Amino acid sequence: MHEELAKIKEHARFAIDQAVTPDALEKVRLQYFGRRNGALTAILRALKDLPEDIRKEIGQNANRLRRDIETWLDEKATEIQKTYRESVLEREWLDVTRPGVKKIRGSLHPITLLIREVLDIFRTLGFIAVDGPEVETEYYNFDALNIPADHPARDMWDTFWLDSQFKISDSKKPSDRLLLRTHTSPVQVRYMEAHNPPLRIVVPGRVYRYEATDASHDIQFHQLEGLVVDRDVSIAHAKAIIQLFFSRLFKTDIAIRLRPSYFPFTEPSF
Repeated sequence: MHEELAKIKEHARFAIDQAVTPDALEKVRLQYFGRRNGALTAILRALKDLPEDIRKEIGQNANRLRRDIETWLDEKATEIQKTYRESVLEREWLDVTRPGVKKIRGSLHPITLLIREVLDIFRTLGFIAVDGPEVETEYYNFDALNIPADHPARDMWDTFWLDSQFKISDSKKPSDRLLLRTHTSPVQVRYMEAHNPPLRIVVPGRVYRYEATDASHDIQFHQLEGLVVDRDVSIAHAKAIIQLFFSRLFKTDIAIRLRPSYFPFTEPSF
């Protein structure tokens, strides 16, 4: 029993010296003073079973060791509390006089910002913004816009055709194939089918072309177009709206020129 007490004293002193955190020190305390498995607790409980001639001596030595270990634990706890607090303060200190740091926030894409600005300008001119499906039918993308079946735009080199067994519910023909819209003009047809004149809409959106990419061409880009249906509307109105729009967009007076062109679904075309 004397040897056991000597070993406990040696090991306890070493374990207490090695502890550097409150949790580690608590584990050492339980190792020797724990109610169930404490090493010194077990010896104190076994005193009643020892012969009377050695019980007193062992009891005195065990109690003396208990007081020594408690003293070491208290001293170490004071030391740890001081050093631990200093380390926490050094690691987590906060300078309340330091200026605040702004949080990094995300921002909208430049294209999104431009589209919003464009739509705001057109709204001041009495237009409303509408959109439509990017996966379109052959009818709305071509037939309804007077683009015949033999038109080059239907060639696979210009259009992304979808190999799909699914059909859009409002398809005009049972054989309608699906495609990625090549322009935003199908929205004009859809809107005119659902609304009566007068109409004044602007249509922004993504469109897709199956073509070689370079500095000025890509397979996907943004397009914007407008539609006005009313009485006594002329090309003069279209020119005035276009000129006013660009002047507001660029915040300076803009001169425009209309150059004749060909589109199957508009006459005249520029």
